[in-house]
Amino acid sequence: MAVTDIAASDIVETVPSALLILDRNLNISSANRAFYQTFRTSPDETEGCLIYDLGNRQWDIPALRTLLESVIPHRASVEGFEVEHDFPTIGRRTMLVNARKIFRPGEHDGFILLAIEDVSEERAARKESNRNLQVTQSIVDTIRDPLVVLENDMTIVTASKAFLTMFGITQAEAQGRRVSELGQHQWDVPALRNLLDKVLPENKPIESFEIEDNFPGLGRRVFNLNARKIMQPGNHAHRMLLVFEDITDRKQRERDAELLTNEISHRIKNNLQVVVGLIAYEIKSTSAASVPGLKAMQARIGAIAQLYDLISQSSRGGSIAVDAYLGEIAKQMSASLIGDKSGIEIRVKAAPLAIDPDRAVPFGLLVNELATNSIKHAFPDGGVGHVLLAVEQVGEEIELVVSDDGIGMKGKVVTELPEKRGSDYVAIFVRQLGGTLTRPTPDGKGTTIRIRLPLLLVPAGGATPLAA
Repeated sequence: MAVTDIAASDIVETVPSALLILDRNLNISSANRAFYQTFRTSPDETEGCLIYDLGNRQWDIPALRTLLESVIPHRASVEGFEVEHDFPTIGRRTMLVNARKIFRPGEHDGFILLAIEDVSEERAARKESNRNLQVTQSIVDTIRDPLVVLENDMTIVTASKAFLTMFGITQAEAQGRRVSELGQHQWDVPALRNLLDKVLPENKPIESFEIEDNFPGLGRRVFNLNARKIMQPGNHAHRMLLVFEDITDRKQRERDAELLTNEISHRIKNNLQVVVGLIAYEIKSTSAASVPGLKAMQARIGAIAQLYDLISQSSRGGSIAVDAYLGEIAKQMSASLIGDKSGIEIRVKAAPLAIDPDRAVPFGLLVNELATNSIKHAFPDGGVGHVLLAVEQVGEEIELVVSDDGIGMKGKVVTELPEKRGSDYVAIFVRQLGGTLTRPTPDGKGTTIRIRLPLLLVPAGGATPLAA
């Protein structure tokens, strides 16, 4: 046997596909080991047998007859001829057959080489994948909001009907393209590009990623984008589910409501300022004994007016920045209680916190009462001094501190805060806010009052602080 024959034999035996060699009469000349293993037969049962008579005539298949008797005689080779059949020994299988004519020198009839590959599992997997895709597409199409499934490279695998309708494109036009490339590139906006190129590749879920822009054919729209990673069973690949929620109308309603709130707040503030002005006018003509009470009332109303002033300045509405609120209260008190000639200065030191507007009124009135007491009792003869309004977060609570460097309370019996009425107001506001009051100690210079409040205030980064 020639070296070339040995080499050819070795090659045939190492090929994983089942191989058959047929003579011109379609009798089996030989087969490789893969053929015998796949179809559970032996060389004695196979060689010299007409292929149609093999076994219990399980190879007498109309599709195979067509290949061998009608196609091969007129062609030198055939690639990917698919045969599906019920084989008694191995069940229903799908075979992919490649056929080629082989001629030896000096021979005219030649042989037929058949390479038979069992693709049953591959075809079954493809059918299952197609069924799953159809189910997935049905689910996708029932979702009202535009939705797309993206490959790892952010190209579109499939899109919902709502998505295709929004873009005015077909499924075929969307598949394989990036979202930013669709239509007239109307989605090629910086916010979305940042989401697709930087945020989604990190494989983190995205909730309410808001984008607002002018989109050709759609006008100015606001979308909430939500994204989730989808793992594919059997491998490490993943896809991304991206949902576009059009919140344009809702955002407009919110903005309209905020504008209305701000306008109402502005009008309330103006009306309160009129009341403050009327009180100031009355102070000029009233008896000296009534002036302190009128000024205290003026400061209280002014504190509420400043709250509505902050709300009216907001472009978005929401929580009130504590530092801005305390700053406005300090200005109001300086103007109404201290006056330009006094050497008393009110300072503000506040952590970056914000307070809900519903609690801002009692909070501001509490600060006002404590600061009023400091101004009246720490500096009875005027002079130079400081009042500090401070807020900081301590654990799960908020601490409000109002301190001064005045005459202090040394030698006094401390049973309550200075001035009975002011003390009553403080107690009411502390109780309304659910807080606790630390009584001032009579040691040293100045007075410090600390009030612990529940975590009614929130970090300014998690709310909508209003600038002064």
